[in-house]
Amino acid sequence: MANEHYVNNAEFLAAMIEFRKDVLEASETDSESPQVPPYIGECIYKIATHLSYKPCFIGYSFRDDMVFDGIENCLRYIKNFDPAKSSNPFSYFTQIIYFAFLRCISKEKKQSHIKHRIILDAPFEFFELQEQDEDGEYSNQFLEMLQTAQAQKQFMAPTERAVKKPKKSKDKLDLFMGDEENV
Repeated sequence: MANEHYVNNAEFLAAMIEFRKDVLEASETDSESPQVPPYIGECIYKIATHLSYKPCFIGYSFRDDMVFDGIENCLRYIKNFDPAKSSNPFSYFTQIIYFAFLRCISKEKKQSHIKHRIILDAPFEFFELQEQDEDGEYSNQFLEMLQTAQAQKQFMAPTERAVKKPKKSKDKLDLFMGDEENV
């Protein structure tokens, strides 16, 4: 019994060869580029979807955005696939999708960092008192919890490590040689 995969690489390659031929004909005649065939689009969608189920990607809440970014990048670079250089379109598109996922994760982490910084630095004092509470004492416990939570400290730690410390002007040999001169 043959092992069936979700994308048949031989059929995918045949479809890509045919599509490449159509693209080259269109570029020679200066006509409009052909539309991507449904089979190729389906293969790209399956590759992106199945790659998003890998353990390193499945836990993200924005996994659908990652899949769509991967598909968009594949469609952007589909004309660069050359069957003369590679006979494996599955790996070509998997690699494009993989790096699109990494870019999406990086972008989302930056946005998440910005959101957390806004929450930590927000001046909620303006919203703490209401008309009926003018005489009473009120504190924003949610803000206090966010500002003191260990998760926030751990979240900020990687960005603080990214700041490089200035290098010392003397290395160990200079310190050693300097000690000899002072003796």
